[in-house]
Order: sequence, then structure tokens, then C-alpha cells
Amino acid sequence: MRVLIVDDETPARERLLRLLEDISGWEPCGEAATGEQALRELDQTRPDVVLLDIRMPGMDGLEVARHLASLDEPPAVIFTTAYGEHALEAFDTQAVGYLLKPIRQEALRESLEAACRVTRAQLAEVEGEVGPAPARTHICARVRGGLQLVPVSQILYFQADNKYVTVRHLEGEVLIDDSLRQLEDEFGEQFIRIHRNALVARRYLGGIEKQGNVARVRMLECDETLEVSRRHLPHVRREIKSLDR
Repeated sequence: MRVLIVDDETPARERLLRLLEDISGWEPCGEAATGEQALRELDQTRPDVVLLDIRMPGMDGLEVARHLASLDEPPAVIFTTAYGEHALEAFDTQAVGYLLKPIRQEALRESLEAACRVTRAQLAEVEGEVGPAPARTHICARVRGGLQLVPVSQILYFQADNKYVTVRHLEGEVLIDDSLRQLEDEFGEQFIRIHRNALVARRYLGGIEKQGNVARVRMLECDETLEVSRRHLPHVRREIKSLDR
């Protein structure tokens, strides 16, 4: 069975590599020091289990796990953490394992044998114990069987079309299956709703122009305009007026 090791501390990764050497049937297939690197490695190495540190700079382990849970066939996830025992009750489920640092070999062996795929419901329990999950730093989309990471800071808008949402970003566009409501709840401080089918990044709002009887938002960094509904027009106008440009 293949194991991907994810931890921002080199000594922690080296310790796990040494422990795995003496556990029959399990072998490391890669390692990563950041969440972004972990998702790239996952796409290339196809591990059966991910040993995942919770607290990492940038994209932390919980965000990585949220991306993994959206896959059709996610790997099993075992969190590694320095949290005390009292904070780990929510981890102790059949499908989500945890290892308390410093990690012992027997504990690692038992967790690997018990590891199952992580689910969204179990992640919600974990996040409830370690604190509210911050908004994701990246959107993860499935493209041609692989994963593509898009920094939220580079996203111009989200636009719903049937059951998918188009993510327009500085380098192109991808499709995701999150709902606009979910995206608005998560990224409400960074995006503004301009229509029932569209959220636009505040940082890329350029202005409003009229095309016949229709108001449209002009975007920075691209030549596109998006329709603004009558319901949302007053709020969008106030937002643009408040921008200090």
C-alpha cells in the first residue's frame, strides 16, 4: 500500500519515513511540505493513504482534506497533530484516523490498518474540534482526470450554469460542482453577488456600464462584462463607489 507523507517540518517527515521502513506492506510513495505540493503529489503518485499534518502555513491539512473529500475515489486520510488528547475526540471515528506527535510505530501501524476514506461529515466534526475552518486559499478542480489548483486571489468570478459553476481566473477557466450558495458563504468577504447566477471578486470590479436596458459589470484584467440584476444593482453600485482606486 502506498503512503504520501505531508508535513511542513523536515524532521517530522523523516521520522515517518523511518517508521514506515519497518511496517510490512506499506511504502512511502512521496512527500510534501505544503498543502499545494501535497495535491500535486497526490495527482502523480495516487497514494492509498495520506499522512497529513493539520497545521501548515498557507493551505493547511484541513483544507487539503476538504479537497480530497470531493474526489470520486479519495485516499484514506490520517491526520498527524500536536493537539492534546482532549481535543481529539472528533477524530476518533472509524473513517478518520489521527496520530499524536511524537508518533510511535505501533500507533502508526494500527492507524494504517484502520484507515478509511474521509467524508465531508467527518471533516465537519474535525473542524468543530480544532476551530472554524478558514476560507480555502485555492479552488481545486478536476481536469482531464487530474487536479488543477486555482488560487482564490486569481479568480475573477464564479458563474453558475446548470449543475456546474464556471471559475473564471487570470489564466483561463475550470468547472467545479460547488454551489454558488456554498461559495458565497465561504468567500463572502472577497466576492460580491451581482446576479442569482454570478459572484464577482471585489478586487477585480472595474465599474458599471449600460448596454440597452441592462446594467453590466466591467471586469479588470479581462475584456468581459457580466450582467447585474436589478435586485443587486444598488448594492453593486455602492460597492464600486466605496472602492479606493
